Amino acid sequence: MTTSVNQSVQATRQKQFFRPQVATLVLLGVVALSGAIVAAWFTGQGTISRIFQQLNELQNRPPLWLEVPMVAGEYLLFPTVILFLLVLIVMKVSPQPQTWSRFVVVGILLALTVRYLLWRSLSTLNVSTPLAGVFSIGLFLLELLMLTSSTIQLFLMLRVRDRRREADWLAMDVEEGRYTPTVDVLIPTYNEPVFILRRTVVGCQAMTYAYKQIYLLDDTRRPEVKALADELGCHYLTRPDNRFAKAGNLNHAIHQTSSDLIVVFDADFVPTTNFLTRTIGFFQDPQVALVQTPQSFYNPDPIARNLGLENVLTPEEEVFYRQIQPIRDGAGSVICSGTSFVVRRSALEAMGGFVTDSLSEDYFTGIRLSAQGYRLVYLDEKLSAGLAAENIAAHAIQRLRWARGTLQAFFIKSNPLTIRGLNPIQRLAHLEGLLHWFTSISRVGFLLMPLAYSFLGVIPLRATAAELLYFFLPYYLVQLAVFSWLNYRSRSALLSDIYSLVLCFPLALTVIQVMLNPFARGFKVTPKGTASNRYSFNWNLAWPLLMLFVVTAISLWVNFGMCMIKGAWMDTVPPEVASQFKGIGLGWIWSSYNLIMLGIALLILLDVPRPSPYEWFDLRRTVKLWPVTPAGEPEQVFWGVTTMISEVGTEVALTQAGFPTIHLEANFSDSGTAETIPVRVEILEHHLSISGQATQTGLNGEFPTVRIMFDPLDTMQQRQLIEMLFCRPGQWKKRYTPGEIQSLLLLFRILLRPRVLFDRHVDVSAVSVAQI
Repeated sequence: MTTSVNQSVQATRQKQFFRPQVATLVLLGVVALSGAIVAAWFTGQGTISRIFQQLNELQNRPPLWLEVPMVAGEYLLFPTVILFLLVLIVMKVSPQPQTWSRFVVVGILLALTVRYLLWRSLSTLNVSTPLAGVFSIGLFLLELLMLTSSTIQLFLMLRVRDRRREADWLAMDVEEGRYTPTVDVLIPTYNEPVFILRRTVVGCQAMTYAYKQIYLLDDTRRPEVKALADELGCHYLTRPDNRFAKAGNLNHAIHQTSSDLIVVFDADFVPTTNFLTRTIGFFQDPQVALVQTPQSFYNPDPIARNLGLENVLTPEEEVFYRQIQPIRDGAGSVICSGTSFVVRRSALEAMGGFVTDSLSEDYFTGIRLSAQGYRLVYLDEKLSAGLAAENIAAHAIQRLRWARGTLQAFFIKSNPLTIRGLNPIQRLAHLEGLLHWFTSISRVGFLLMPLAYSFLGVIPLRATAAELLYFFLPYYLVQLAVFSWLNYRSRSALLSDIYSLVLCFPLALTVIQVMLNPFARGFKVTPKGTASNRYSFNWNLAWPLLMLFVVTAISLWVNFGMCMIKGAWMDTVPPEVASQFKGIGLGWIWSSYNLIMLGIALLILLDVPRPSPYEWFDLRRTVKLWPVTPAGEPEQVFWGVTTMISEVGTEVALTQAGFPTIHLEANFSDSGTAETIPVRVEILEHHLSISGQATQTGLNGEFPTVRIMFDPLDTMQQRQLIEMLFCRPGQWKKRYTPGEIQSLLLLFRILLRPRVLFDRHVDVSAVSVAQI
C-alpha cells in the first residue's frame, strides 16, 4: 500500500510541475490589471479619469439614507447606546452563548456589518486624486478582506455544535463492553528528545482501554528511541527514508498495522486516561470517519512567557478550538489538526492514506474524508496536552508552516473550494479558513496606512466626526463588547490583535511566496524540549517592526503638529487647504495605537531564559519526607503538601519546623561541591516513594518549604509520576482571558513597566509553573 501511495503522489507532483498554477496566474492577472488601471489614472487617461471622477461625485453625494440625521451630537450616540445596552443585557442573561442569545448577538453584528460596509463603500472613499484614491481604495479592500472573513464566521456561528452530551451516552457503550473496536496508537517522531517521547508513550499506555497497541514511529532511526520502546514495551517502527515527512511516516505505519481505528498523537502530546473511552464511541455510526479533540498545552506559549503573563494569557490555539472548531463541526467541515484524533482505518485506506501533496497532511486528509461522504466530528473536551512552541522562533516556524501548508490548497487536488463531494456550507467554511491567512496582509496595511496621513498628505478615509459617531462607533463598540463572549472568553480583541501583529510581516510574505511558488519549501519540524540560560532577541522577526516603530513615532509627531496647526489656523485658511486637514485627527489616534502595539510586539521578541526543559505544575499532594543518614537510616519524619512538582523534583510546604536549613546562595561549598541533604519523599495519594536531594529551604507564608531534586528514577517511578502529572481525566481546565478594559490596562502596564525586565525572577529549576 505504501508503495502505491508514494507512486501516485510522485505522479501528482510531476503533473503539478508541468501544469500552470491557475491560482498564481489569477493573482498575477489581478495585480497586473490593477496596476494598469492605476497607471492610466495617474497619466490622465480619459476613460479611466472620467470613471473615477464620476465615482468621486457619487461619494460626495451619498444616498439620503446614508446621511447623518440633522440632530444634536448627543443624539447621534443614541443607536450606539441602545445596541450596546442590548448586547450587555443579552450577555448578562446568557453568560455563555446559547442558541437564542447567539442568534440575537450575531443578528445585530451582521446588520451593523452590512450598514458599515454600505457607508464605507458609498460615502467615505477619497478618489479626488489618483494618489488619494490608491490609498483610499486600498484601505477599503484591506478592510473588505477582514470583513469577508469575519462575516462568514458570524454566519457559521448560527450552526455551532456541542457533542459532549452525545459523548456521555456513547462512552457508556465502550465502558460497558458493548462496543470494543481494536485501536492502534501511532506516535510519529522526528528528533524529539527521549524524555518527551517517554511522557507520550507512558500516557498512551495508561489509557483505560484493553484493545489497543502502541507504535512509536521513529523517522530518525535513533538507537536511544529503539531502547526506549524496548524499555516501555511498545512497538517500534522505522523506514529506510523520510519521504513525505510526517504523512509518509504515518502511511508506512498504516501498512504495518491492522486495527479497526487509528489514533495519532504528536510526539509531545500526552493523553488523559479516558481519551479512548470518550472518543471511539462515535464510530458506532459507520458514517463517522474521524473524531478530533482540542489541542491543549501544559506550558505557556512564548508570547505569554516573554510578557510575563503565563497565568493571564491563553494560548493562541484556544480561540481555534473553543470557537472555530465548534463552528466547523456545525458546518460539517471539522479540521483534522494532526494530533489527538481518531480515524477509521477503512475510510483512510479507501482514499489511499494520509494526503502527501501538502505540508498540512492532516488538513487535507480531513477534506478528502469529507469529500468521500464521511462525517468528521469535533469533541470539545481537553483529553490531551502537549508542548507549545518554547521560543518565539519556534512559534514562527510553526505558524509559517501552517500558513504555507494550508494555502497549498489552491494548487492540489484536495482544494476544498473545487474538490467534488463537499456541499456549499462546507466550502464556505473552508474559504473562511483560507482567507484567514490573507488577513495578515491587511494587518500589515493597517500598520502602514497612517503613514500616508503624515508623509504624503493623503486622507484615505473621508468622514466627519458626526459620521464616525453615527456609523463607525456602533459597529466597532458592539463588536468589541461581544468579541470575547462569542469566543467563550478565550481571547479579548486587543490581545488577539497583539498575537496577529507579532508575525504579520513574515506571514504576509509567506502568503505571497506561496501564491507565487507554493512548493518551494519542505516540512520543517517545530523544535521541542529546548532550554536557554540567557535572554535573546529575535532580530530576524524584529527588524521590520523596529523600522516601522521608528517611522510611526516620527509620523505621530508630524500628525500631532498638523493637529496643532489645524486647531490654531483652521478658521483663517481657505476651504481647499482646510480640506487637507480632514481626517488628520483620526491619523493621530491610529498612529498612537500602532505605536503602542508595536512597542509591545518588540517586547515579545525578547525571549526570557528557560534554563530547564521540564515544566513545574501547581499540584497539591500530601507527602511525608525524611532526611536519610549516611548509613541509609531515616531521621525525623516531616509531613507536608507539595506546592510545585515536576518530573525532576518537587517543592514541599512542611507542616512543622525543624528541617535542616539550606540557603540557595550557599548551595555550593568552598570546595565547589553542592551542599545538599539526602531525603526520601513519599507521595501518599499515589503510593510513590522517591529518593532525592534537598537543595534549598525557605518560607511560603508561615510554612517552611524545602526544594527537592529527585535522584534518577526507575521505569515504574517514572510511569507513576507521568500519570500523576499528565494523565488525570479532567485536569486540563479551560482558562479565561481578561475583558477588553482589563486587557487595555494590562497592555499599558506591560509597555510602561515590562515584567520581563522588572518583575521576573528566573529560577533554574522552576522557570515556569503550569496551572492545571
